[in-house]
Amino acid sequence: MGRWIGTLLLVVGLCMAAPTLAATRTDAVALLGEPALPPGFDHFPYVNPDAPKGGTVTLGSVGTFDSFNPFIVRGTPAGEISRVYDTLLRANPDEPEAMYAHLASSVVVAPDGMSVTFTLRPEARFHDGSPVTAADVAWTFNTLRTQGRPVYGQYYADVDHVSVDSERQVTFHFKSSGNRELPMILGQLAVLPEHWWKGRDFSRPLTDPPLGSGPYEVGSFDFGRTLVMRRVPDYWARDLPTAKGLANFSEIRTEYFRDATVALEAFKAGQIDFRTEMSAKDWATAYDFPAVRKGLVKKELLRHHLPTGMQGFAMNTRRALFKDVRVRHALALAFDFEWENANLFYGAYTRTDSYFSNSDLASSGVPQGAELALLEPFRDRLPPELFTRPFKLPVTDGRGNNREELREALALLKQAGWHVRDRKLVDAEGHPFRFEILLSQAAFERVSLPYVQWLARLGIEARVRTVDPAQYQRLLDTYDYDMTVTVVPESDSPGNEQYGFWTCGAAKNIGGDNLMGVCDPVVDAL
Repeated sequence: MGRWIGTLLLVVGLCMAAPTLAATRTDAVALLGEPALPPGFDHFPYVNPDAPKGGTVTLGSVGTFDSFNPFIVRGTPAGEISRVYDTLLRANPDEPEAMYAHLASSVVVAPDGMSVTFTLRPEARFHDGSPVTAADVAWTFNTLRTQGRPVYGQYYADVDHVSVDSERQVTFHFKSSGNRELPMILGQLAVLPEHWWKGRDFSRPLTDPPLGSGPYEVGSFDFGRTLVMRRVPDYWARDLPTAKGLANFSEIRTEYFRDATVALEAFKAGQIDFRTEMSAKDWATAYDFPAVRKGLVKKELLRHHLPTGMQGFAMNTRRALFKDVRVRHALALAFDFEWENANLFYGAYTRTDSYFSNSDLASSGVPQGAELALLEPFRDRLPPELFTRPFKLPVTDGRGNNREELREALALLKQAGWHVRDRKLVDAEGHPFRFEILLSQAAFERVSLPYVQWLARLGIEARVRTVDPAQYQRLLDTYDYDMTVTVVPESDSPGNEQYGFWTCGAAKNIGGDNLMGVCDPVVDAL
């Protein structure tokens, strides 16, 4: 498992340089320095511009889908539907802090940093042949902010308004010049066709294949089972530097499975062409079948230098049970990572001790320099040990007999007002310490059940409940759970998305990313 949320205190400090655009450079924007690729570049370096096109690739997905609208809370959208849409700018994956003109032919940040103007390419077309206009951009932005997932309102909070300057030119006006990432965030906007959405209710799940301007369109589908994305043969951007060598398959077929084990068996049977293995157990034990031995299946371990983010048990601090930091610390102490890594994960995992582990952004030691200066105004509201003791997760001998950690955990629980009576942990009124771990996949049960046993040694009654993916998503969207296994993804260019993970406003947003309910005035101020 990844890093545990023990104290749930996260300090986010984002120091970013202003987006840069050389006087003659309007085809790209960079957060730090200059864009790496020169004006007039032919293609992204990581692609093969002459890659052959054709064929069908079949992928597998654990879950379901009942909607083609990924922009709202309601419904469960198909993951591949993003291929239908194009964005104003497109990122170069080899370069974390730069974006290049795609739907837009130019992007210009005002000298005072108070606005950004995009000029659209005249050849940009939706799949029905209609042009992509500035009015479409403005309508998309306003619709997402007013009818989309609540996170959009927060994501675009620093935009005052958008103006349509001409048929192909649109300007976003900012409330201040402080959010220097905003031009790039707006460049990620997937532009929707206003004319197609007229007469349709944007706030409802979409069952009609949507119209877009991207390289793929919906070919065929069976909700909850299969989705076939078909490459658009006359895709308007196919010869652009930002699209050349990409979208090579004629069809991308995704088969949906309710269970990870069934998905793996489908791969073994040759029904799936490509699979990303997320289970250390399966990686170590499941790939000894005839196709592997014949060389028809190739295993490849890819090392990277990107932030790992966090995977772990998230405690919902909206619940009174988890509000006390001593309780959360105790629950973290009860988890024996070393035992699980040795016995369940085949020693394949390294425990993360920062949300940005495996990168230069990872936290280490105690605050110093600029980081310390950032925290000093809040010293009296922060734990004293933050300034004197490096963060450290407990380390056991891996034998599953973590008595020392459990003793420390029990001491913390007693400080928080809990005590053991008849082998049950209860509060002063005799209410038992009881909660549920909500899961969406049975594969996580083998990770959770040993934890339940360790908690039982403290007198805590924990139970595991696994539900289908659609129900799981609904419960997450409404924060109706005690604890769940989750992932907090991070990138090497952290920015506005951090507000969605850690702020009080995000904790209230239905369908948001602040699953732990982090709400602290200090974090908000930072």
